[in-house]
Amino acid sequence: MGMKAMDFSLINNPSICFPQNPPKLSSKPRLFPVRCSLNLSSDGAATGLAERPWKVADARLVLEDGSIWRAKSFGASGTQVGEVVFNTSLTGYQEILTDPSYAGQFVLMTNPHIGNTGVNFDDEEARECFLAGLVIRSLSITTSNWRCAQTLGDYLAERNIMGIYDVDTRAITRRLRQDGSLIGVLSTEQSKRDEELLEMSRSWDIVGVDLISGVTCNAPYEWVDKTKPDWDFNSDERDRETYRVVAYDFGIKHNILRRLASYGCKITVVPSTWPAAETLKMNPDGVLFSNGPGDPSAVPYAVETVKEILGKVPVFGICMGHQLLGQALGGKTFKMKFGHHGGNHPVRNLRNGRVEISAQNHNYAVDPASLPEGVEVTHINLNDGSCAGLAYPALNIMSLQYHPEASPGPHDSDGSFKEFIELMKSSKQAA
Repeated sequence: MGMKAMDFSLINNPSICFPQNPPKLSSKPRLFPVRCSLNLSSDGAATGLAERPWKVADARLVLEDGSIWRAKSFGASGTQVGEVVFNTSLTGYQEILTDPSYAGQFVLMTNPHIGNTGVNFDDEEARECFLAGLVIRSLSITTSNWRCAQTLGDYLAERNIMGIYDVDTRAITRRLRQDGSLIGVLSTEQSKRDEELLEMSRSWDIVGVDLISGVTCNAPYEWVDKTKPDWDFNSDERDRETYRVVAYDFGIKHNILRRLASYGCKITVVPSTWPAAETLKMNPDGVLFSNGPGDPSAVPYAVETVKEILGKVPVFGICMGHQLLGQALGGKTFKMKFGHHGGNHPVRNLRNGRVEISAQNHNYAVDPASLPEGVEVTHINLNDGSCAGLAYPALNIMSLQYHPEASPGPHDSDGSFKEFIELMKSSKQAA
């Protein structure tokens, strides 16, 4: 390998960078030769004297439509397959990362700048991260939040979660909105050919897969933690009476449990396969069917559990719980084109006309036309008119297709927990 000299010329612009009384200049521009030395390989290609001070693209996102997106990796490395969905939340990426409802999915954040607040250990929504990977436009190189305990990259690496950045998230989002959610493969392994990754994306499917069994708890446990006083914005509306609630864990978020506890509930969390008969033996005042990932039609055992409990005690369904209630009542669910994921979805409460800005995360919805007589649609999503809430007063049923606990998102819907309390109170008084 030899050394060669290369000459470059810089043209001095006399209109800038001179003192107030510049010297008289010649009309001809002045040329300054600059010499730099490069290491050249045997074929004359420059190799540089040292490593680049910036990271280069070392990862690929290959979508089932054949598109290949070059990016830079952070977090874990390897190869992972998942369904790509986009989330429109402006903040709250740590709550999103720990939401079990994202199991089997790559989450693409439409907000371009992610990571500037780092992560902390108070905002966890589950015991671990269940999502397949994170896709962002710009990864913050610094953190500047007083609660920050770790950088986002280190956090993902410790939890074996892959992430990519410096990718055109706007273009991918437009593609998802046009074509619907797509299966993709994320890989940092250079040994894998593009064609191999494409075949992986086209041979994997999330529809019909039971994802709940991978995120639920293994055994019943008691939940006692309430919302911390610094974050409890609705403490004046508590009922002094304690209500016993059994919460089915289909992928439940911690803040749902915190909000119930703050409203005076004594909560027992049970696995998704917990028999209805055992639940009824506990003599609860109410049962919560939680959020969770995937296709509600893939968990018929959960639908049967819901059927056995309906009419026995008041029930409240959230997200997956809402969809399971719809099926248990005889309705049908369907897969949406690209779903709802974000903290800014407007929902109209049809009972009082109030509009709530809600946090949502689901790819499936209940078909209201398939519901039997007596079931009332209580909420609709104002973006697309889809069913966002149900009620069946004759059986003390209420449900929402979104997250009243926020995390992340606005608190407009927190009153739904109070509504569940009132439902249990009325049932106890009528007994």
